[in-house]
Amino acid sequence: MTGRRPRSTPTPPGEGCRPRHGERSGTETRPPVPPMHLAIAPAYTPDPTHGSEVHAVLKLVIPKGSLEEQTLRLFEAADLRVRRGSDRDYHGTVDDDRIERVSILRPQEIPLYVQDGLFDLGITGQDWIAETDADVEVVTALSYARSGTGHGTQVVLAVPNEHPANSAKEIPPGTRISTEFLKLTERYFGDLGIDVKVVWSYGATEAKVPEIVDAIVDVTETGSTLRAHGMKIIETLLTSEPVLIANRDAMRDEPKRAGIDDIQTLLLGALRAEGRVLIKLNVSDERLAEVLAVVPSMKAPTVSPLSEGGFAIETVVDKRGVNKLIPDLKAAGATDILELPISKIVP
Repeated sequence: MTGRRPRSTPTPPGEGCRPRHGERSGTETRPPVPPMHLAIAPAYTPDPTHGSEVHAVLKLVIPKGSLEEQTLRLFEAADLRVRRGSDRDYHGTVDDDRIERVSILRPQEIPLYVQDGLFDLGITGQDWIAETDADVEVVTALSYARSGTGHGTQVVLAVPNEHPANSAKEIPPGTRISTEFLKLTERYFGDLGIDVKVVWSYGATEAKVPEIVDAIVDVTETGSTLRAHGMKIIETLLTSEPVLIANRDAMRDEPKRAGIDDIQTLLLGALRAEGRVLIKLNVSDERLAEVLAVVPSMKAPTVSPLSEGGFAIETVVDKRGVNKLIPDLKAAGATDILELPISKIVP
């Protein structure tokens, strides 16, 4: 064993480059980051003595068909996700004590079902309330459409491009009109004093012109389908958008009314937040005026002084244009710019 050097113990990673006490190495090793222990708050449980109560049980119905996807998306954004076994199921549940059950039915039927108390609350179009003449409470309009948030739909009178009429008043008596909106159409032409023949349509209304009928009353968002079939719109009978409706007895029931108000708050909060983001940034005292000249906002940006000098600014802006806004803010003197998603805006 004489002359042999003892085998050294392997040095743990990073140990060999530690400086001795009082020395500094060219490359300092940062101390390990301690594990972060986050305290997760339990799920919120409302205090029954404060704010809204949760023991009102509501029966809800939402539209199947063209508005179904957007309606389900809105409810999910409002934290009222509708759960079903499959997309074909007509009934579902919401994990919310205020909602007993959810049904997904044709929007044409919903106004009368809500009127008759089969459901306390529902979503349908203003067009179907007008068509059925249902006696319901319109709680609020919901500004979304088949294709997403934005404009609603129009119930229009359309004729072939070669038709001489350019307005409803020019439609000759005896004209055959195909539509799903029988009562609405009859009332409209009755008010004009024109005797027309209104024929029920089960769908594909535009395909019936001109061989079967002379004109149609149909619902459209953009009119593109009608134009593609060689038709022109000559009158808008009604502008419609989805609405939240309630049974009148349910609105007079105080616990149910509180639950309906809560659901309205959540749905409108989600709608207001769509297409908007929160912008947060810092700015020095000297550049504050320049940055504020660039910052858009819903009302006025929130400006808060920082303890180390300068200001923090928060503002809600449309998502459209943020790709230009952020470089402009940076050029004006903003630093530490954050863009954050927003789930709800409740004024």
